[in-house]
Order: sequence, then structure tokens, then C-alpha cells
Amino acid sequence: MRAIRADKSAQLRLLDLQTVDTTLAQLNHRRQVLPQHAMISKLRAERAALASDLVAADTRVSDLEMEQAKAETDLEPVRQRLSRNQTRIANGAVADPKALSSMVEEVDHLKKRISDLEDAELEVMEQLEAAMSGREKLRARAEQIDADLAEAIADRDRHLAALDAEISELREQRAEIGPLIPSDLLALYDKIGATHGGVGAAELRARRCTGCQLEVNAAELRAFSAAAEDEVLRCEECGRILIRTAQSGL
Repeated sequence: MRAIRADKSAQLRLLDLQTVDTTLAQLNHRRQVLPQHAMISKLRAERAALASDLVAADTRVSDLEMEQAKAETDLEPVRQRLSRNQTRIANGAVADPKALSSMVEEVDHLKKRISDLEDAELEVMEQLEAAMSGREKLRARAEQIDADLAEAIADRDRHLAALDAEISELREQRAEIGPLIPSDLLALYDKIGATHGGVGAAELRARRCTGCQLEVNAAELRAFSAAAEDEVLRCEECGRILIRTAQSGL
């Protein structure tokens, strides 16, 4: 494969391009790891769990309301029979002593029955009151989560919009720099960057490759010093394109 050559200005532009690409990668990473993403996921999971709890709370309230209605339905005929019997006893409608005694006993039984039913109904009403209170707390929590979620989404969108504006500006810069670099050099840069974390070119600074941060040995430095200005250098350790600058130490 023939050695790639490019004038010094083109090679320096490659460093400019790398700066843009590195910043783009950083911004895209920031887009993905915004803390708002985790907050939104947490709130959505909490809201989903709460929705299930609300369904259970609604069901509990509905069941208790039906139970209370049934208790009231059970009470009504007993109360009516008690009222009829008490009226007949009071107005002397039952003349037969035996029948009257039996009716008095039934009145006592009905009163006991009503007391038991009322106690049961009261217990259901207390349970219903507690269930409705619990449901209201769940509804209030759901409203708070919805508000927090809306705020988190708005905050995320604001940050994304700001990052997207920066990314858009950098992409414009990249579009301006790209055509100024020879196509073969740009293709090599892209190929290396694809397998080296997006870093295809690095500055040779103070005898060190800024891509892998390893110091270039003396033999390589001599070879680099003897290389023509337009010769495209490569790091022996990481394979990245090495760009010579005033800080290279050659």
C-alpha cells in the first residue's frame, strides 16, 4: 500500500476535525446519560406501580360499597318487621296472650338481630372510610408523580435542545473542514477512528502520542524527524495518524 502524503496544512486540519469529532462524541454521550433520563425512568416505573395500586384501591372501595349496600338491604326488612310488631303490641292489636308473648320475644330477637347487623355495617363503614382515605392518598401521590414527571420531561427536553444546538453547529463545522482534507487521508482517519474509539488522529506532543499517551522511542523519533513534511505518520503503538506540531519535540 502506497504511503499517504498530504501537505502540512491538511494534516493540521485533521487535528481540527478530530477536535470537532471528539466534542461531538462527548455531546452525544451527554445526551444519553443526562440525569433526567434516569429520573424519568424512575418516575414512570413508580407511576406504573402506583397505577396498579390504584386499581386495587378502587376495587377495594367498590367491594366495600357493595358490602355496605347489602348490609343496609339486609337491615331494612328486619327494621320494618320490628316496627310492625311494636305497633301491633302498642295498639293492642294482639289480644291472645300466647301470641302476644311470642311477639314480644320476636321483638327482642329482632332488636338483637338489628344490633348485630348494625355492628357489622358499622365495621364495613369504617373499613370503607379507611379504604377511601387510602385511595385518596394514592391519587394525591399519583398527581404529584405526574407533576414531577412533566417537570423532568420538560427539563430533559431543555437540555436536549441545548445539546442538539451545539451538535448542529459542530456538524456544520465538520462539513466545512471535511472537504479541505484529501479524500484518502480522510478515509484513513475515518477507518482508524471506527476501531479506536472515534479517535483517528492524534498530536505528537513532547515526543508522546496523545492518542494512546505512550512515549515514542528514540528510533521512531529519528525516523519521524527525517520524514518529509507531507508524509503522514502513524503511531507504532496504536496505529493512529500522528500530526506534527510545534510541540512535537522533533
